[in-house]
Amino acid sequence: MISDLLSMTVLVGILASGIRLATPYLYAAIGETFGQRSGVLNLGVDGQMLMGAFTAFYVAIKTGNLWLGILSAMVAGALMGLAMAFVTVNLHAEQGISGIGFYLFGLGLSDLLFQKLLGTVETVKGFPKIQIPFLSDIPVVGEIFFRQNVLVYIAFALVPVAWFILNKTTLGLKIRAVGENPEAADSLGVSVARIRYFTIILGGTLSGVAGASMSIALVNVFQQNMTSGLGFIAVALVYFGAWRPWGVLAGALLFSLVNSLQLWIQVLGIPIPSDIAVMMPYILTILVLVATVSRVRAPSALTKPFERGD
Repeated sequence: MISDLLSMTVLVGILASGIRLATPYLYAAIGETFGQRSGVLNLGVDGQMLMGAFTAFYVAIKTGNLWLGILSAMVAGALMGLAMAFVTVNLHAEQGISGIGFYLFGLGLSDLLFQKLLGTVETVKGFPKIQIPFLSDIPVVGEIFFRQNVLVYIAFALVPVAWFILNKTTLGLKIRAVGENPEAADSLGVSVARIRYFTIILGGTLSGVAGASMSIALVNVFQQNMTSGLGFIAVALVYFGAWRPWGVLAGALLFSLVNSLQLWIQVLGIPIPSDIAVMMPYILTILVLVATVSRVRAPSALTKPFERGD
């Protein structure tokens, strides 16, 4: 049975589904990268994803418009990001604890809304696969990369866009300055509060899209706690990627491919205990983080509140 994993059909399937499964990790982790580069750690990503997932699914199933569902998920995530920004920037709350609070809020509210507004598991016709002309016809490569839904393409396109913004624009310079030395940035006329508000709200918006990519593009259903801690993995991927979009992409692909592998192991009925298979991605994440985090340097002001006059 293990030899089945080495067949071309299965290998292509593992790689294609790995690319697809990387989508929510990329949206959430890229958004979190912006926030952490400005000095704010948001552990509420999973709660924002759950709210985005439910909002997108509910709007899509009621209106039949998937893009309206995406827009509603962006709004839900942005509102949670705005609340997080107020608590951390204005009230100087401890970021780790407040983030956990927002996670629990999103978890509880999405569950409550699901029970009151839907009550049972329903399905929605999600985003269809888009085959890129000519490229999708390339043997093996075309099936893996160029037969995905639109949210997958946007997620991967987001990586170079995020890299360009952070490294080649004035806005990116301000974000990095605020995350490294907010006092110096403030002395040069950069509004630390505005920059952090912007990055936290942006992170919340992308987390909302990450949740929507699950409920109306990947599995096309909404279930209670359907993220199962994926938002925390996204936060870990920012550390794994050393706060760089390309590093985040590498981490997202690594995790999603291992996740895809364990799913195929269960589908093929390979005699590996299902609990062990499910644990594989998380074990790998822990091992990789242990091996890499000590070798990279976090933004100097990460988790440190800033107040003018300090």
